[in-house]
Amino acid sequence: MPGSDEPPGGAGSLDDALGVALADIVRGTGASIGGLYLIEEAEPLLRLVALCGLPVSFSVTWQRLPLTAPVPVVDAIRDDTLVCIGSQDEMARRYPRAAAVLPYPFALAAVPLSGVRRRWGGIVLMWPAVRPRGVTPRERGDITAGARRMARLLDEASRPPTLPDQPRVVPIEAAHHPVQTGLAAADYLERLPEGALNLDLEGRITFASATAARLLGRRADRLLGTRPWQSLSWLDDPVHEDQYRTAVVSRAPVSFTALRPPDRWLTFELYPGTSGISVRVGARGERPEAPPQPAAARPAAAAPTGRLYQLVHLAAALTEIVTVRDLVSLIAHQILPAFGAQGLVLSAAEAGRLKITGYHGYPADVIERLDALSLDTELTPAGQVLASGAPAFFADPAEMAGAYPRAPRISGKQAWAFLPLVISGRPVGCCILSYDHPHTFTADERAVLTSLSGLIAQALDRARLYDAQQRLVHELQRALLPRALPHLPGLDVAARYLPAGHGIEVGGDFFDVLRLGDTTAAAVIGDVEGHSIAAAALMGQVRTAIHAHATAGAAPGQVLARTNRLLADLDSELLVSCLYAHLDLAHHRAAFASAGHVPPLLRPVRATAGVLDVEPGPLLGIDTGAAYPVTTAPLPPGTTLALYTDGLVELPGTDTTRITSDLAGHLNARDGHDLERLIDRLVHHTTPTGQHADDITVLLLRTAHPDGGPA
Repeated sequence: MPGSDEPPGGAGSLDDALGVALADIVRGTGASIGGLYLIEEAEPLLRLVALCGLPVSFSVTWQRLPLTAPVPVVDAIRDDTLVCIGSQDEMARRYPRAAAVLPYPFALAAVPLSGVRRRWGGIVLMWPAVRPRGVTPRERGDITAGARRMARLLDEASRPPTLPDQPRVVPIEAAHHPVQTGLAAADYLERLPEGALNLDLEGRITFASATAARLLGRRADRLLGTRPWQSLSWLDDPVHEDQYRTAVVSRAPVSFTALRPPDRWLTFELYPGTSGISVRVGARGERPEAPPQPAAARPAAAAPTGRLYQLVHLAAALTEIVTVRDLVSLIAHQILPAFGAQGLVLSAAEAGRLKITGYHGYPADVIERLDALSLDTELTPAGQVLASGAPAFFADPAEMAGAYPRAPRISGKQAWAFLPLVISGRPVGCCILSYDHPHTFTADERAVLTSLSGLIAQALDRARLYDAQQRLVHELQRALLPRALPHLPGLDVAARYLPAGHGIEVGGDFFDVLRLGDTTAAAVIGDVEGHSIAAAALMGQVRTAIHAHATAGAAPGQVLARTNRLLADLDSELLVSCLYAHLDLAHHRAAFASAGHVPPLLRPVRATAGVLDVEPGPLLGIDTGAAYPVTTAPLPPGTTLALYTDGLVELPGTDTTRITSDLAGHLNARDGHDLERLIDRLVHHTTPTGQHADDITVLLLRTAHPDGGPA
């Protein structure tokens, strides 16, 4: 018997319930296309799990999205807000990479799925081009209400939803007609002088009238189940396929003219709907004013339109890569699915060897055998490919074994593409895409992969340089922060420093815990303005000054006042916020002095947490003669004190007061006795995607409970 927290239908019905909910939102908002994304915590990334109104093949580029991708749904989740795009022009201005892949007229909205304890993901909705621009207040209400219902489904489920490799296709609606009506409709179409075709959303022909078959020059039974641009060679033109894609995405009627050799011009009128596309085919008596290029003059194998858009998207994505980890994630989650591959090995050329910098779809023991092979190895083609600069493609193990007998036995893969990564004749590395089954590489695939290899080489070179600089920055940051917090009887302490998501400059956040005596301690947290070497140097000087004044016995207000005068002597133009707390564990009291820092959170034992009202003084470095008032508060056993920097609560487009109040609520959690897990909860609440524009520092302190148990 299913539990009360499961959707109707019993165990395993959550996926079905989510699909039904998505279709309801699409119908209720008048959208033509809808997609449900869920956050995959392990990666982390967004996974497209359900889709309606669009072929799955259209979504290959969008099935897995990093939580840093410049797309509307990621922004909606990060900022916890509804993102609306009224037109293709607006999409091009705000999200140029997305517009390059979807160059069709449509409107779009993205809304987050915000649950009680976490953000689950987001929903993307698209409307036809004929829809008026903008989202009305009523539509906003319908969209957000539908998202809340779906988030509630996820909150109340007994188990998390499954994340399929391919999105589940959810029907929006289906028209069911009696058999007699269908036969009458077919008879009606056969009597018309023009031809009639019906395409499903995947572009396959599901009905062809006799007139249409005659005009197209192919029997109806030979057309059924095929796509027109595949079964009719004279329609095998990216321009014609793009008309179909435009109709599917924009849901607007489309028409075009095509030449059926040798000299017959046909018109095609496409009328899209939720279940497919109706096509009228007619004969045109005269040559159009601007005839399309004859098939004989075109290349024999033009690249499909979808592949061209994929290449544009991937090329743009590769130019935005920052770290090697980002590059591996992009190849694994976007390039591999686009080419049907399952495995990846990315190697960098170092001192005559190929050092593996990332992989996907291989067991660790195989990677150990392949790592650090010499460039002249005969174990795999990687070295030879890099030396020659020419890619190598192997469709099956027999083809590979002919030149490299041991290679197929190592990995168990069945097909391979070895792409040399070379920049201006300089070898950078090698990218290997592999397949679990034999795979014949078409000329189109070879051309696109060869083009991508140059972009991957540049991205890998930039990413390795960035990673080297980032390691240097982090080592400097660690040197300026305490390596370990002191052990103080009667006081539990935990701290976390999280640098900003991107950038190679050193942050200005600092913290410290000082043992002043057997029963006294000091806790300090602060933030130097900016992110630079100068900010880091000043941070180290401020932290040292506070440490010196505190251990010399200065009162909290004097500690900040004297440090403030030091900044005047240093003649620094940077300002510093700081919060200093003196903890008297014997008398259960705390004294606070603040230099413009965000206030701490305090949760007394078995009481509700709240913001501690600490009277602030000016930022350090503004007024050399400033005084810093002292605020005292009781600190009974079992009290939890949270100090943090503004990066935790000051987020673009959000209410800082509300976020701070929400964080105080997390301190009240019954399972909050583990300080490290409590920090995880606080950080995840404000940055569920793991991306943050500013540094975040959290320092938690808890006085020992009188009975020795958790607070």
